[in-house]
Amino acid sequence: MAQAKKAISKTSGKLSARNAARAAVKTYHNYIDGEWVESQSGEMFENINPADTRDIVGRFPLSTSDDVNAAVNAAHGAFDRWRNTPAPKRAEILFRLGEILIRDKEQFTADMTREMGKVLKEAGGDVQEAIDCTYYTAGEGRRLHGFTTPAEMRSKFAMCIRQPVGLCGLITPWNFPMAIPSWKLIPALICGNTVVLKPAEDTPLSTYNLVKACEEAGIPPGVVNLVTGYGESVGAAMTNHTALRLISFTGSTETGRIVASACAERNAICSLEMGGKNAIIVMDDADIDLAVEGAIWGAFGTSGQRCTASSRLVVHKKVYKQFVSKLVEEAKALRVGNGADPKTDVGPVINNDAVEKIMSYIRIGRNDDGAKLACGGKRLSRGDYANGYFIEPTVFTDAAPDMRISQEEIFGPVTTVIPANSLEDAIQIANGVRYGLSAAIYTQNVNRAFKAMNDMYTGIFYVNASTIGAEVHLPFGGTKATGNGHREAGTQVLDIFSEWKSIYVDFSGKLQRAQIDVESPQ
Repeated sequence: MAQAKKAISKTSGKLSARNAARAAVKTYHNYIDGEWVESQSGEMFENINPADTRDIVGRFPLSTSDDVNAAVNAAHGAFDRWRNTPAPKRAEILFRLGEILIRDKEQFTADMTREMGKVLKEAGGDVQEAIDCTYYTAGEGRRLHGFTTPAEMRSKFAMCIRQPVGLCGLITPWNFPMAIPSWKLIPALICGNTVVLKPAEDTPLSTYNLVKACEEAGIPPGVVNLVTGYGESVGAAMTNHTALRLISFTGSTETGRIVASACAERNAICSLEMGGKNAIIVMDDADIDLAVEGAIWGAFGTSGQRCTASSRLVVHKKVYKQFVSKLVEEAKALRVGNGADPKTDVGPVINNDAVEKIMSYIRIGRNDDGAKLACGGKRLSRGDYANGYFIEPTVFTDAAPDMRISQEEIFGPVTTVIPANSLEDAIQIANGVRYGLSAAIYTQNVNRAFKAMNDMYTGIFYVNASTIGAEVHLPFGGTKATGNGHREAGTQVLDIFSEWKSIYVDFSGKLQRAQIDVESPQ
């Protein structure tokens, strides 16, 4: 009896400590019209650390369509003032935002690793990308170039300028929870739009940090609005809202189709960035050690949770055995663990749904497809891994191009090695998927490099580098099922968030009819 009471007392003590810890979890709010406010539902959801599910990062508003309506109304009320603020003045505020992001980079990096799982060096790169995007795009505040052109008729001036689209809905993913929101938010603002931003429910804190920095930088109330919650409620309410002229979405191909369909129904502008099944081609003249290093980084960086991940490795048969041997050796040496540990190479995947999806593809690779599992393939669930979502870096070899693991996006620490007979065969294999985001070739032959550059149908291409590592001053996006033709980053992103206006000034003092009153050359 005494032992039973002692056990009950011990259990009660643990529960009390756990409840106290949960009560101490920080609560966050939506940001609407310059105010941090609760959801009108009054409900919250928990942001969980994927490396340790006992760790609650914070509680965030479980928003509804009512919150979206309030945010849209705020964006509408702020639009005229913001679009009439001179673009160089808008840019000055964004430069201040960049300074704040630099100042708080270390804290934002730690927050991101805690809520998303990626290792500290990669989380720091994510924050740095937001900094780079902010500075680069703010520079467009003194450009936003249109152009002038000769008119057909005498005493007539012709030019075109950019004007803002209006109210924009931005729906962002969890794998780059500060970089990708910045890709959308900063160009939208520099063009004079106002926005409603919905972060992924798995990683709201990093986007909260970005918006909090916007507030500190002096972006006026209503210009930036943050609404957290689930895609089926908040995302759907945004996608279907008649006042949001543009929806910019990054996420799965399946959800992207739903977004595109909803936008088409109401004739809204839709920008989509979706999946990838990216290939590294390794030729027989490649620097094999360099190619293996690039393949490891591309396949297992961010635990393979990148749309640009190197999920297919197409290797010439002459160097196939050598490449596979070194690749497997390096993959086995990777240290899996909590991303907050500087010694960790590969962090957790984002949640249990991701674990189940990735493990199902590993089973498909082993059983249905019949590829050889060269290393990995297991969920790590004991000891330090017991409370997280950890999967071993996994390599399949001797795969065929038409296997499901060679065709479908897995979005985890899994890569597939496919043998090829020649450069032409490798290019055909690499192009033989429905996606077209990124590709790479390792070769010392400039002719081969340029042929692959020319023949690969992707939006991004690398020579002697991995398929990941895009820079903000070049356009980012892909072909085929990867998107709908738009590009983020670079100056090309301005074409998403602005519309062209052609202007004709006739100073002849008389009616001139284009294409009708045509003068003969003198």
